[in-house]
Amino acid sequence: MVRMFTVSDFQLVLLRRMADHNPDLVENARHELGVSIADMREANKRWQAMLRSPRARAAASRYRSVLGAPESVTPRRIGDLECEAWLWPIPLWPDLRFEVLVAPDHVVWNEWLVRAPGSPAPELRTPDDLRPWSCTVDEVAHAFAPARPLEGTAPTRWGLAFTAPDGTGTGTGTGVRRECVAEFTWGLLQRVAVRG
Repeated sequence: MVRMFTVSDFQLVLLRRMADHNPDLVENARHELGVSIADMREANKRWQAMLRSPRARAAASRYRSVLGAPESVTPRRIGDLECEAWLWPIPLWPDLRFEVLVAPDHVVWNEWLVRAPGSPAPELRTPDDLRPWSCTVDEVAHAFAPARPLEGTAPTRWGLAFTAPDGTGTGTGTGVRRECVAEFTWGLLQRVAVRG
């Protein structure tokens, strides 16, 4: 009998991709969830098998089967394109939601973690405010606009290049502007490199 893939398993898939950047945070989360490294590997192996199966479901159907009905479905317009934003709670990150952007033909355009509606966004003024797992791609892009998207090293990874004040000035969010590159996995900040 095939074991159902659950929300708990999906959390382990998210963590597995983040372990490359923040093994300590992943280890703490794994202990909080009460699962072993072998459990995390097995969940990732099963997820990859689902993706690569000749009978694989379309991504939108796969997320519904694993995460259940979305907590909310909201129409969204991105330029000239109409889509829906499907949101699910992820227990490990209660202030975030897993968002899937779905086209009218049910093709998934994007999938990542975003701030939950009504949850306060962090104050981001300098690179020091950018701590791992503290903010999402959208939050960094808005705080340090104009940010330039960078190609990630894997399908679930993104990057942003931007300038930010280093906080050495006398006012809030002031100082010498530094070139920064932020890296994200599943839309959640993993690390920031400050140049110059």
